[in-house]
Amino acid sequence: MRGVDLTPGRTFGVAFDDGEDFFDALNQFCTTHNIRQGYIPMFIAGFASVDVVGTCTKLEDPLAPVWSSVHLTNVEALGGGTLAYDEATGTISPHIHVTVGLKEHSATAHTSHLLGAKVRFLTEMLLIEINEPRMRRERNPDLYDVPLLNFDRKAE
Repeated sequence: MRGVDLTPGRTFGVAFDDGEDFFDALNQFCTTHNIRQGYIPMFIAGFASVDVVGTCTKLEDPLAPVWSSVHLTNVEALGGGTLAYDEATGTISPHIHVTVGLKEHSATAHTSHLLGAKVRFLTEMLLIEINEPRMRRERNPDLYDVPLLNFDRKAE
């Protein structure tokens, strides 16, 4: 387990607009406000379309991460996640999970890692900036090369 005392910075309320690409808009907001890391305790959204991690095929290794996606349309969503900063690309590295309900199918739900989404009507989000310590994602070769959240030690 990895855990540290986080020093929060600014708190934002963010409203995305109809038709925006979720991750592009989130990155643009973070760039505009110089946010490099933080967490999203919650957001509610309408999405015209989403791609979430999933598969309908048999898994060869049920312990391995799934890298394929499932495409869904016309959904309502509830989600949250973390933001780290990727020094190599100069952009945020979000890790967001959602539960989405398919409106046309009695709100049947899917829950998984969000890969992409197009906003339908609105997305309303709380975003809490973390000032320190630095949060980063490091790939773990012993766990299928999954990028895991790590923290630099705060200066004492």
